[in-house]
Amino acid sequence: MLVSRAPARQRPRAADDLVIAGLVPMSTVDWPDHLTATVFLQGCPWNCFYCHNQALIPVRVPGLVAWQEVRDLLARRRRLLDGVVFTGGEALRQDALADAAAEVRRAGFAVGLHTAGAYPRRLADVLAAGLVDWVGLDVKALPDSYPQVVGRQRAGERAWECLRILIDAQAGASARPGPAEAGPPGSQGAPRDVLPGTAGGGRDDQLPGLRVPPGTAGGESELSGAGATPSDLTFEVRTTVVPGDVTARDAYEVACRVHAAGARVYALQQARGQGTTGDFAVTAAGWDAACERLAGRIEALGWERFTYRPA
Repeated sequence: MLVSRAPARQRPRAADDLVIAGLVPMSTVDWPDHLTATVFLQGCPWNCFYCHNQALIPVRVPGLVAWQEVRDLLARRRRLLDGVVFTGGEALRQDALADAAAEVRRAGFAVGLHTAGAYPRRLADVLAAGLVDWVGLDVKALPDSYPQVVGRQRAGERAWECLRILIDAQAGASARPGPAEAGPPGSQGAPRDVLPGTAGGGRDDQLPGLRVPPGTAGGESELSGAGATPSDLTFEVRTTVVPGDVTARDAYEVACRVHAAGARVYALQQARGQGTTGDFAVTAAGWDAACERLAGRIEALGWERFTYRPA
């Protein structure tokens, strides 16, 4: 007697757990000089008053896009897209990020990441696994000013620690130098004296490190020959300014410390009103001219690449 069996249901892959708020199939603005698909992940532990993605802050909102839609898009866009950018919200908040990044690498695309710097441990995990080619890091203010910007204590420690992690990873540093070992600005590793408030790190908002897929730890990508290594990792630091706010007051000193720490790609951005709460002014008398002067001073610090992004 023949017994028919229902086909076994395929077990979802870990990347399917991503809570995705939106997908831009083709973007020219989310990774400089790259054509990307951009994946917006739901949830952020911080509440920046000028955030233009306010709807992405809540962490208990269901996703609107399935990860399978991203898979299908990439299958159609081979040789048309350079990579995929994961943004948010805060992309590093989601446990499935590493699995999704590994899938993107196996599909033959590069991986970009936007982060506000809330999770240093998790950033270090994806870098050590070779899952990310480029990072856009927001450094919003000096460490002591962060509570006024993001509404959380000790947030500045975590963001500036992320800057140190990126600089060390790009330099190929296996360990951070101590105060006596710190070299001049631009040398291997980030000098501690120009990254104040980072000693001891933060508590990462109680999240554990990010689990990376088997076969990726130590910088070995599952995509043969495509893993990001310390020598080819690139990153951009950017600061967004609001008129009459601590972000504008701190901006030049932030840029000076970022440059002295060894970062060489920087962007100054004006806050935009679209998508925000609308509870703050995005412009003021003479604001555009003041930002242009500020941009000129920051550019004069000497970067490999400096970008000014008006609203």
